[in-house]
Amino acid sequence: MTIDLEALRALQIADMRFVYGERETMLYALSVGMGQDPLDARELPFVYEGAGLRAVPTMAVVLASTGIIRRLGIDFAKILHGEQRLTLHRQLPVAGELLANSRVSAVYDKGAGKGAVLLLETTARLAADDLPLFSFVMTIMARGDGGFGGPQGSGPEPHQLPDRPPDHIKAFKSRPEAALLYRLNGDRNSLHADPKAASRAGFDRPILHGLATYGIACRALLRGACDYDSGRMRSFDARFSAPVYPGDEIVTDIWRDGDTVSFRCRVPARDAVVLNNGRCLLGSAP
Repeated sequence: MTIDLEALRALQIADMRFVYGERETMLYALSVGMGQDPLDARELPFVYEGAGLRAVPTMAVVLASTGIIRRLGIDFAKILHGEQRLTLHRQLPVAGELLANSRVSAVYDKGAGKGAVLLLETTARLAADDLPLFSFVMTIMARGDGGFGGPQGSGPEPHQLPDRPPDHIKAFKSRPEAALLYRLNGDRNSLHADPKAASRAGFDRPILHGLATYGIACRALLRGACDYDSGRMRSFDARFSAPVYPGDEIVTDIWRDGDTVSFRCRVPARDAVVLNNGRCLLGSAP
């Protein structure tokens, strides 16, 4: 397909309204592994309203899905989600009404047969006060759409991990039904539920959503770098590098340098790095 560069630059979605509540907040936390130990008092506040409910910060990426990706005019069968970057302007509330805007913030042409890179930016504010709450950027690799004469490049440079052993290592075994839980947050792609769809895509069984692995990494950093103080997270960025299967043990390597936390996620059973070049910025709790 041929990308219409001017049409992409003009594409805007404005003030799309979303409402979420405590149910969605608890469901997201469960879908990224919170609450597996019902006696863990540190995780209970993320899954039980009676313990002073708190939101997992990365839930922001599922709260304002404007559908802009479906309006890009690209070959949807040949896209990959390459990277996710999240900025939290303030602590995510456990319930709220949002107004979201989306646009294509950048497009890069890697050449015919090599594809294109698109950066899709969404900003959300609370309807109650009309002030910014969070923003995120999805990097999309459009493998079937290169050679349209657009600017060259490949997007932001990845964060470089420290060249030393990790300061902390956190391991969590994902639930066997993790993909079936996570899809209830809104991504109903059959690749994550239907064995036949997974087989057509070259997998022997349904795979976990990349953003579910992203959320599992957030859980690991909440434990390993924040003592579960979710209000300290200011940003959360990572690159997707390999698929995860529900039931995999995911090991997160964590490096702490002041308020900058670097991380990557591995599946030791397959010697695979599944999330890479991760960076989380911390600040003071409100």
